[in-house]
Amino acid sequence: MADFIFKNNSMALVLVICSFGLCLVSTNAELQRFEQPAKTEGTLSFLVLGDWGRKGAFNQSEVAVQMGRVGEKMDIDFVVSTGDNFYDNGLTGKQDRAFVESFTQIYTANSLQKQWYSVLGNHDYRGNAEAQLSSQLRKIDSRWLCLRSFIVNAELAEIFFVDTTPFVKSYFTDAEGHTYDWRGIGSPRDYIANLLKDLKLALSESKAKWKIVVGHHAIRSIGHHGDTEELVRKLHPILKANNVDFYMNGHDHCLEHISDTESPIQFLTSGAGSKAWRGDIKEQNRDGLKFFYDGQGFMSVQLTQNEAEIAFYDVSGNVLHRWTTTKLFHSST
Repeated sequence: MADFIFKNNSMALVLVICSFGLCLVSTNAELQRFEQPAKTEGTLSFLVLGDWGRKGAFNQSEVAVQMGRVGEKMDIDFVVSTGDNFYDNGLTGKQDRAFVESFTQIYTANSLQKQWYSVLGNHDYRGNAEAQLSSQLRKIDSRWLCLRSFIVNAELAEIFFVDTTPFVKSYFTDAEGHTYDWRGIGSPRDYIANLLKDLKLALSESKAKWKIVVGHHAIRSIGHHGDTEELVRKLHPILKANNVDFYMNGHDHCLEHISDTESPIQFLTSGAGSKAWRGDIKEQNRDGLKFFYDGQGFMSVQLTQNEAEIAFYDVSGNVLHRWTTTKLFHSST
């Protein structure tokens, strides 16, 4: 059961919510901040999954089983979802059975009974986006936490979740017959400008050993959708200027690792939680490509003070790609 503590003064209203060992500290700032304790020995581990919610179909259930096994072995602290949480068109409302059938009844392993931090994807915006953001879902399954943009302070790392769907102009100008739930967005230009201002400030003030940014859309990808030009122009420069270590995303239904050619940033795609796109690969702009896999799977992250290890797994739990880096030299092996 969550604990609620209200503190009121002339400057701000502060709400603290404690659940799963995390605490939310919300002030009048735009980006809410959640406190997620690291392990007592100062390490941190979590899984990253994207593009998954299909009521178990397209190997979603099989991926979930392997996530449970890897999660137990790693003793993960939480799970990150990179969006497109419910197919094909998000949730219809707060009582949509798809939430239980695609989430609660699929990710049943003991190791996955941790906090899930989620962002919205473009398919989520095609349904009732507000429903996924509602606290009502947390009453159905307390693991669920989805907001547009927010920060998780995990002591060793700060993870900045960014709502990338409103960045993509075509969703507004050429919706291809889809209806997007833009409630809460208002003017896209103002929304993006305010979000980038808040993100830039938060990144510049961060003292975390590792800085991680999570969004649904890729900055760099050789998959079906490829690079998201709006993020290349507007988000990438902010990440470079603020020494971000990793940008993690979904959207392309694959597993992928690309090293930035202009900075130490690693672009990590984990969008293979269910339906994958076999053979759908772009040939252009392969600079920095270290790994690409066009099947189902997920990603793990392990952090210490001096080292990060990224691993990608297929639907059978096989390690397809493992990469490590040290904080001092950003060198890889």
